[in-house]
Amino acid sequence: MPRFIRFLPYVLKSLWRHRARTALTVSGAAVALFVFCFVGSVQEGLAGLTRGQQAERTLVVFQANRFCPSTSRLPQDYGRTIAKLPGVADVVPIKVFMNNCRASLDLVVFHGLPQDKLRSARDLKLVAGDWGEFEKRQDGALVGRAVAQRRGLASGSKFTIGEVTVTVAGVFASSATEENYIYTHLDFLQRTRGLNSVGTVTQFDVKLAEGAEPQAVAKAIDEQFRGGPIVTDTRSKGVFQAKAVGDLVELIGFANYLGYACVGLVLALVATTTVMAVQDRVREHAVLQTLGFSCYRIFSLVMTESLIVSLVGGVLGIGLAIVVLSFSGMAVGTEGVNIAFTASVGLAGTGLAVSAAVGMLAGLVPAWQAARAEIVASLRHV
Repeated sequence: MPRFIRFLPYVLKSLWRHRARTALTVSGAAVALFVFCFVGSVQEGLAGLTRGQQAERTLVVFQANRFCPSTSRLPQDYGRTIAKLPGVADVVPIKVFMNNCRASLDLVVFHGLPQDKLRSARDLKLVAGDWGEFEKRQDGALVGRAVAQRRGLASGSKFTIGEVTVTVAGVFASSATEENYIYTHLDFLQRTRGLNSVGTVTQFDVKLAEGAEPQAVAKAIDEQFRGGPIVTDTRSKGVFQAKAVGDLVELIGFANYLGYACVGLVLALVATTTVMAVQDRVREHAVLQTLGFSCYRIFSLVMTESLIVSLVGGVLGIGLAIVVLSFSGMAVGTEGVNIAFTASVGLAGTGLAVSAAVGMLAGLVPAWQAARAEIVASLRHV
């Protein structure tokens, strides 16, 4: 049996001896890592908006000098003109409607697409309901899993936001961002009372042909309509989404400091607990040295104790954060773009690595002091 495993019961008994102190430290570390994971999940959701092939190989054509989707109105027949331009593989007209254009933790966004374009333009996997029900119902809607979780929706549910009332024909799974959208028929959303948008759309998603240069195609589209009734502003999907959430990006960047503060809190908690534990066992460590324990062995015992406290707290906090993130469907959005709070294996791994690193760092000084203590002076310690 490895020596580390052989002395593990001793370390656990030492922690259990002061179980109230250990429990408080573990709880503090768990809370700090819980917050750290929440901050990290927003960062991952933001990164998911701007990376990937779809963000790079898809252009978004929007009305120039408009910000909120509800203010952008492009003639639907622009799509036929765009489709004829070199480098364009497909054009998808989209009508967007939402409950709030400002920053919100419960932003509900409807995307109206032509029925024949939805399957090819979006990678949706139905987890409830069926496509047939959606296709035959004029007011049918496919609801993202995250929206369904937040709003308690299921197949057959009626759902109303503002002027729009739909019947949920299915719930779909997709990327974290897509799961915060509701897809309806384009003509249904255009003809909804109060929207008055027949013949117009909010934007066009333009899929590029193989080898096409995104910037060149975007420039060609804007040049095509520069003298038209409505001027366009075309950007890659990643850039478009990043600009839409620009104000939130600054807030999220500031939240990073909260994550760093949480790491510092764990470091302070575990280091304080380890120092107190070493001070309580000065004579005990001296006795171990007289029994033949080397300085390295004493150092290892203290380091192991610090590492266990940090890791246990980290596992509890990270586990709770992953569960909450996975089942809450939380997201923050603005101007029709959602940033999903993304729970991932990578996030959990980062949290565990931080917990381990903090545990080792917190134990270095007290472990060194315990290992270098003089036996005689330690035995006289009161």
